[in-house]
This record gives sequence, structure tokens and C-alpha cells, in this order.
Amino acid sequence: MNFRQLHLGPGLLKIANVWDAGSAVLVQGLGVPALATTSAGLAWALGYADGNQMPIDEHAAAIRRIARVARVPLSADSEAGYSDDPAVVADNILRLAEAGAAGINLEDGSGAPVLLCRKIEAIKAAAARAGVDVFVNARCDVWLKRLAAGREAEETLQRARQYAAAGADGLFAAGVTAVADIQALVAGQPLPLNVMARPALPGLAELQRLGVRRISAGSAIAEAAWGRAQRAAAGFLAEGACDALFDGAAPYPEINGALNAANAPQG
Repeated sequence: MNFRQLHLGPGLLKIANVWDAGSAVLVQGLGVPALATTSAGLAWALGYADGNQMPIDEHAAAIRRIARVARVPLSADSEAGYSDDPAVVADNILRLAEAGAAGINLEDGSGAPVLLCRKIEAIKAAAARAGVDVFVNARCDVWLKRLAAGREAEETLQRARQYAAAGADGLFAAGVTAVADIQALVAGQPLPLNVMARPALPGLAELQRLGVRRISAGSAIAEAAWGRAQRAAAGFLAEGACDALFDGAAPYPEINGALNAANAPQG
């Protein structure tokens, strides 16, 4: 099943976001139907802060490394496309597609919705000329950026309809958690709805009942890995080879075996 079809059901598409080839192999080994990157985790792994800081050359190279071991469709979080010029954004997205991305996330941030519309239109036109199918998941940051206090759902719906008209394939309402807001977003606009893991978000069964099509971990797994590594390193520096250093660690043969399998010829 291709990446676009995975948004049409049945079931809820669960995206445990990855940030490099190793994390992709780990998540893929759990039997997922698709992979997607976290821009934050990928930026951190390359030594950059999140927030449109990555050079497109490095981002495309990272996607190519992940695609090399991917056995399922891969989507790339392209932040805001690394430019305000729609033509440059379209070129950047085609580079990610050429590297192996079947889909992208593209965010509006604090910018005007019309700018994201122009970027989506440019991407779709460039992809059509190149004969490439790219699933564009329009990320609306109204909740994350606190852009419309008390009327977040209304503002997101207005933007979603504009993004759909521009050619977006999905709506990522990052930060929404309330059941009433989720219901409004499912009912009030035509795109499959993607939500992001948050402590107050309803459980998977409830999200599926509400009509959500996709849930993403965002940067949460990368943050958890950072925290675990930080604690392990701090414990080692304080106490040496203490029991805590090995607590919960995956065995070396398991990790190495998974990477050997991922690099084996496909027959």
C-alpha cells in the first residue's frame, strides 16, 4: 500500500517518527506500514537546532540514508521548506522526493496562510512536471504558536480549506487535544486529519472513532532517546560502569543483527 492510500483506511496510521537510518531500522522492525522523520530529531542528529536551520543538502543526504534501509514508504518533515520563495521550496521538496521521500510535512508557522498556499501550489506544479507523486501534509501551527486563543478550531478550519484548495493532501493540526476540536476538524474540512502525541490527547481507539486518520509522535521519541542517553552518560561519568548504565539497554547483538538484516540484499 502506498503512502497516500495509508491515509484512506482502514485503521489509524501511527507514525513513530525517526531521525536517522538506525532509528528507522528500529521502528521498521516493529512492523509499521510507513516511516516519517521528525525535523527536530533529524536536525539534532546533524548538529543543528530545529526551526528551518538545516541546509537542504544535508537534509536530502539524511533522507537518502534513511531511504536506503527503508522497506516501507517514507515521509520527510520539511519544516517550512527552508525558504519563503515558493519556487525554492518546490525545488527543495523535489530534492527530498528524489532522495526517497514519498510525502512531506510543510508548516505554516507564524506566517500568513497564503504563503503556505503558494508553496503547496508550487510543489504540486513542480511535482507534476517531474512526474512525481508527493503527499503534502499541511501542518497548521495555530495551537503550537497560540495564534488564535479561544478560536483555534475555527482558524484552523479556515486555513485547512485554503490549503486543500491549493492542493494539500492532508491536514496536520499539531497541538490539538480536545475532543470537540478534533470532531470539528474532521467534520469541517475535506483533508484526512493528522494529530500529534500530547499528554492530554485521547487514546488511539477514541481517535479512530473520531475519524482521525494519522497520529504522529513528533519529536517525543527523539526527546526520550536524548533524555535516556543523557542520564546514562551522566551516571557513567559519576559512577563508572554502574548497573544503571545497562538498565533497559538493547543488547549489542540485537542492534547489530537488525542493521545487518537491513543492509542485506533484497531478493
